[in-house]
Amino acid sequence: MSAARAPERLDAVRPHPEHSHGLIHDSIKRSRQGLRAVLLSLAVLGLTAAAQMLVFVLSGSVALLADLIHNVGDALTAVPLGIAFLLRSERAERAAGLFVVLAIFVSACVAGYEALARLIHPTAPDHLWALAAAGAAGCLGNLLAAGVRTRAGKRLASPALIADGNHARADAYVSLAVVASAGVIALGLPVADPLIGLAITFVILRITWESWHTVRGHDHHH
Repeated sequence: MSAARAPERLDAVRPHPEHSHGLIHDSIKRSRQGLRAVLLSLAVLGLTAAAQMLVFVLSGSVALLADLIHNVGDALTAVPLGIAFLLRSERAERAAGLFVVLAIFVSACVAGYEALARLIHPTAPDHLWALAAAGAAGCLGNLLAAGVRTRAGKRLASPALIADGNHARADAYVSLAVVASAGVIALGLPVADPLIGLAITFVILRITWESWHTVRGHDHHH
């Protein structure tokens, strides 16, 4: 009789180790999904930079080179976030989120400085077709990267990844400003170029503020 009962008892205790294994697996799964999102968005931005590099080589536009260096630098903000997912560390993830907010703020400062410099010393860039083509590539690439990061950030409840999605969105607006600038200069309105730059600066500052609340809100939560 007791021999018949033994398998039942074994069945009763079996789910527990599976359950704890499931929890470990969830952590690993989140880490892998986070890394996949970071690497996918980096690949998209890498292709964008390659397209912009090709246009730069064909045109030799210095303004485009500045935008290209900025985009490559911004893509690298994904590195600390990728490391945080790899380590499965919430603390490292929060630190990466704050780093991303700082990078968005720096983007706003750079855009604002360039806009003011062009207001004080107006210079009409040449190679307008190249500027427009590179700006369009930058805008599309950054919007795709923003979509990948934001969707994954919401799915994985990662404020840092959502902030990095906002970061790519800010860069998309900068690239869109490049396209708009090329258009207004072609129309013979070069004075509108720095004004577009200033408008974009305020948009990025707003994104900085939103991202700061996203990351900081998570800090209060924990």
